[in-house]
Amino acid sequence: MKSAVETLNPTRVRLTVEVPFEELKDSLDAAYKKINQQVTVKGFRKGKVPARVIDQRFGRGAVLEEAVNDALPKFYTDAVNEAELNPLGQPEVDITELKDGETLNFTAEVDIRPAIEIPDYSGIEVEVDAVEVTDEDVEKSVEQLRERFASTSPVERAAEDGDVVTIDLEAKVDGEVLEDGVASGVSYTIGSGELLDGIDDAVKGVEAGGEATFTSELKGGSAAGKEAEVTVKVSQVAARELPELDDEFAQLASEFDTFEELKADSRKRLENMKQYDQATQAQERVLEKLLELVEVPVPEKLLEDEINTRKHNLEHHQLGQMGLDLAKYLEIQGKTEEEFDTETREAAVKGIKTQFVLDELVKQEKLNVSQEELTEHLMRRAASSGMSPDQFAQAVVEQGQVPLLVGEVARGKALAVVVEKATVKDTNGEVVDLDDEEEDETTEAEATEAPAQEKTED
Repeated sequence: MKSAVETLNPTRVRLTVEVPFEELKDSLDAAYKKINQQVTVKGFRKGKVPARVIDQRFGRGAVLEEAVNDALPKFYTDAVNEAELNPLGQPEVDITELKDGETLNFTAEVDIRPAIEIPDYSGIEVEVDAVEVTDEDVEKSVEQLRERFASTSPVERAAEDGDVVTIDLEAKVDGEVLEDGVASGVSYTIGSGELLDGIDDAVKGVEAGGEATFTSELKGGSAAGKEAEVTVKVSQVAARELPELDDEFAQLASEFDTFEELKADSRKRLENMKQYDQATQAQERVLEKLLELVEVPVPEKLLEDEINTRKHNLEHHQLGQMGLDLAKYLEIQGKTEEEFDTETREAAVKGIKTQFVLDELVKQEKLNVSQEELTEHLMRRAASSGMSPDQFAQAVVEQGQVPLLVGEVARGKALAVVVEKATVKDTNGEVVDLDDEEEDETTEAEATEAPAQEKTED
């Protein structure tokens, strides 16, 4: 077999392959054997029909077609390996010549990973938000905890803001009660915004035993997005009573003995959260600076696949779970379809470039992934997916996605290397020392932004 490579552009090549006919022998033998098992010829036992008879009865062309279809993947793979290419997706194959007994010639056009040169990135500098926890932040956190330990007691008066009401709901669209539009004994805190738009104004001023009717656009269910007439009946009004902020509350709501200890712990937790956010912000901004330094051509077919994948996941998974379609989502977001398409394309381009650059860094820095690192990553992914580690691991193995997880971890490590060499200062001008463990955990979302691209390499 002989092959040659023609570069069509930085991300696409054409392979020209010439195969001597004798190299098709194994595939021809397999083709005759396969056809033998499928046909019946009078005078011959099944599977024992001679090749010449198959040629006469069914045509040599059918045999050649079967043989070529069997052989092409191997010859294509051999040509790719010989040229040391990194193909993306499936090739477009064209058989240019097939002479029985002489030769098989074909071409294969395929997208490839572009050659990327990573420049010196040690001079990257970024600014991030300073970690500052105010007294107001602590008070808000404590108040949220206090809300969780509020008690309620029934009152004989009209419902007010902050009260907890027990209600029955009935929704009608076009005068018809919806099958999934009836609910009884629902507990609702007025002002929480957790139910339908308009319900707060409807129930305020209503006493136990009273009812009100209002219109609202349904957010989910069989009539999502439609205007409904909703009748709400109040069966109980209860006032919420908040506990005093004292040592007794600290002992009730935490492991601490005093309220001051509880406040100090709240401050520490807020600081940790802001440090985590700061690390994430640093990695995002370092990555943006890195991408600005590198010229990365993006294969057009790969980009279109990625865009379609992102749109499909949004429309059929994320929005579907919320009972929304794309049009309604865009209305809520205040975006036009053109703006949405532009943003999706930009995100897809960034995702593909991120993966290309970080994968090149993995090679350049000779980074490896240990079994322990892979296991830790798998545990985190399992937790975020809502599956047990065993279930998630089994699904990963069955779907052949272990190499994808290894790639995610490796790219996370590559970005951590860049962040470590960057200068990160906060808005106060102070140099930020990022914790390594936080870096590993927060780089993965950015480092795996191109799922469609990964899938095409399987």
